[in-house]
Amino acid sequence: MKFTELVDPFPHLIIHEYYDSKELSLVWEELNFYTKPGKLFNAKDFGGTVTNSHAIPLDELYGYQKGKYRSISNILTLNRKLFSPLIINRFSQIHDCCGIAKYCNWDFTKVRYYHHRESYNPHTDHPFQFLAFSYFYREPKKFSGGEIYFPKYQYELTCENNSIIILPGWVEHGVREVSIEGSDYYDGFGRYCISNFFGSKRSESDYTKEFNALTT
Repeated sequence: MKFTELVDPFPHLIIHEYYDSKELSLVWEELNFYTKPGKLFNAKDFGGTVTNSHAIPLDELYGYQKGKYRSISNILTLNRKLFSPLIINRFSQIHDCCGIAKYCNWDFTKVRYYHHRESYNPHTDHPFQFLAFSYFYREPKKFSGGEIYFPKYQYELTCENNSIIILPGWVEHGVREVSIEGSDYYDGFGRYCISNFFGSKRSESDYTKEFNALTT
């Protein structure tokens, strides 16, 4: 892995060569499985209002409430790497606003696929403290576009294959339209993104304990 830590124009961490060859092969096994008719959902089916791309929420598929079946998914197993001390502590140290990331205790994961003429309008994932987007595409690359861009900052990234960007949830971002000619949707030559939404939550029992400590 190769790290790039940036404070400007907003705090973010970019990691190149994120997965090793064995891990990457397992990720692609699952991406290939989802790139079949009936497996990726239209935006309207999962609450997407500013995108025409397709996606699947993995935690709902594999039992979000109890996490009972997460180990079935290669992606949900491998993406625990995001929360290793090597990565999360490095991100936490970039800026004070990132510091709470090391106390993360919840997350969920979505796989998104962009093919010809698909994009994502600028938006802010403000309900979430932090975001991590990892990118994948078949090589040689057959599409153009698909950059993640940040209109308020006049900044964009090309989203290199097997890279990840980690950033605060308040940063507005979008995805430029993908252009790919002569490729069937299910050939899988578009742009894949595995999105992690994560943060730190306190349970109701934590608040109760704190209240009791202050009032007794």
